[in-house]
Amino acid sequence: MRPGLRDVTRGRILFGGDYNPEQWPEETWREDVRLMREAGVNAVTVGVFSWARLEPRPGAREFGWLDRLMDLLHEHGIGVVLATPTAAPPPWLGRLHPDTLPRTEDGRIEWWGGRQHFSHSSAAYRAHAAAITEALAARYADHPALTLWHINNEYCTADHGDEAAARFRRWLRARYGTLDALNTAWGTAFWSQGYDTWDGILPPRTPHHLRNPAQVLDFRRFTSDMLLECFTAERDIVTRHTPRVPVTTNFMPLFIGQDAWRWAEEEDVVSVDLYPDPRDPLGAQHGALVQDLTRSQARGPWMLMEQAAGRVDWRAVNHPRPRGLHRLWSFQAVARGADAVCHFQWRQSRQGAEKFHSGMLGHAGERGRTFQEIKRIGAELALIGGEVTGTRNHADIAILHDWHAWWASAQDSRPSARVDHPAVLHAWHRALWEAHLATDFAHPDHDLGGYRLVVVPQSYAMTDAAIDNLLGYVRAGGTLVCGFLTGVADQDDRIRPGGMDARLRELFGIDVLHEWWPLEEGESADCDGFRGTLWSEEIEAAEDATVEARYTGGELGGLPAVVRRDRAWYLSTLPEPDALRALLTRIAADAGARPVLAGLPARVEAVRRGELLFLLHHGRDPVTVDLPGPHTDLLTGDKLTGQITLGRYGVAVLRP
Repeated sequence: MRPGLRDVTRGRILFGGDYNPEQWPEETWREDVRLMREAGVNAVTVGVFSWARLEPRPGAREFGWLDRLMDLLHEHGIGVVLATPTAAPPPWLGRLHPDTLPRTEDGRIEWWGGRQHFSHSSAAYRAHAAAITEALAARYADHPALTLWHINNEYCTADHGDEAAARFRRWLRARYGTLDALNTAWGTAFWSQGYDTWDGILPPRTPHHLRNPAQVLDFRRFTSDMLLECFTAERDIVTRHTPRVPVTTNFMPLFIGQDAWRWAEEEDVVSVDLYPDPRDPLGAQHGALVQDLTRSQARGPWMLMEQAAGRVDWRAVNHPRPRGLHRLWSFQAVARGADAVCHFQWRQSRQGAEKFHSGMLGHAGERGRTFQEIKRIGAELALIGGEVTGTRNHADIAILHDWHAWWASAQDSRPSARVDHPAVLHAWHRALWEAHLATDFAHPDHDLGGYRLVVVPQSYAMTDAAIDNLLGYVRAGGTLVCGFLTGVADQDDRIRPGGMDARLRELFGIDVLHEWWPLEEGESADCDGFRGTLWSEEIEAAEDATVEARYTGGELGGLPAVVRRDRAWYLSTLPEPDALRALLTRIAADAGARPVLAGLPARVEAVRRGELLFLLHHGRDPVTVDLPGPHTDLLTGDKLTGQITLGRYGVAVLRP
């Protein structure tokens, strides 16, 4: 059995961040570890962008500085999440091996001077990445500070160059076997695109007009698979040297470029980077969605690999986090399953592209507000670690999400460019989050039998197996709610007869789907009791279906807007937030799913993890929360009988 997060936490929450000591003179290192100890830091990530320092010339190995650093951290009881440095190749690699540099779809080379400037398909890149990884793993396999392996960083690079084209062709031959099968899957009869030789197939480079959607879809699949090959190659090297040390790589939140369900199966620890906007009134909901998704991919506790202690540096205006907000969002992650709370980065850089990105120890130093808040968070996480680590969250509701359906829907020449898969997903998750209904995420092929309610905000392309899975779930007594544009296409982005799979139309009680009627910016569709946004559809309900709401005006006046057959619901529009929340709350209650805690004040979130109840106040004015019986607040030691008052961005971790 492979090791996991449980093997490194050992009753404590991992707390720390990326540490880039090569940016500082060595006399700073002892000051760093002193302040780390003061802040409760017990793990730091080292080496993420250190390739040029470790291998300044081809074949050179300069590990002396890293030896001293690893020893120093171990001496002070700080574990090391050791990274392979392959996300940022040194300039000499691109200069000597230009084939390692990726090309965009219009042939432009992405040069060194930044990061992620590597072609996932380059044999030279893979060989050099394997060599530096082998050297690292061999040297530090027995070092007592080694806690976890971190492979690469935020895999995200696409490549349309010649070496990628050759690998793409091999990937396609393995997938389809014959050119006839590929031509059928890609619909190449359209626009005279039929291929008579594998050598004629290229990545989807810049065309005169629109690109073949099925080709683009397969290229997204290919890119995810090639990056995964890079990850597993390095993973296999380090696990050969250290079979009992877990391995991770950090996902970006809801990133389109990776099939994260598949990637998670290859990791010992699932981790994510999360940077909500402190000025976004729905920043906490965005965080909750990413946390729910990551926990579901991990099937249990997970790692928050990166967050900002203060401001970031990539938005048009980069605001700091107000006093107390970082603490609140850190505890939100723990409430939703994180057993590690880490940051980018420990000490804020003074040079380079990210010098205005905050650090746990900012430019203001140890007297600065940011560091003082970090000290408080570290101390409080230490108080609860023994009671929370390894425990799990329970949810009666699953939200389905599939990267392949997203990829297929994110194409040109659709009925509406305004329909954005992540935005629709956020709208549905928001409705459940505001109703305090706990949710997991699931892949359409997963076993759904443990959930009282399954919601599908949108799944444009679905395989036959996924559709059969939903049918079986409803037949077994489950309740299903689907949003518009679900089941429209198959896995090759081929529109299904009738505009929606016939099995789904029968399931929902839709006799005919006549037309899609997308809505313009600012346009809405009036319905019984609510307004629909973004989309509407001209459908006829079957005689034995129940029409729960009709359009009340315009071209679709009198036609069904929300229809169901027994426990299967279909929404042909996106209700405004309050209406969607009310509808899903009603359906969830009928299905037997209940809020975590009833009667909560506005902007208070309640999350259960194991036996603990987390209360998270996302507002600035004090509020009072009624409690279901006596509790002890683990953060303060207070014994509570009937109520608790939460102040500005307040947090309570309650044990019955």
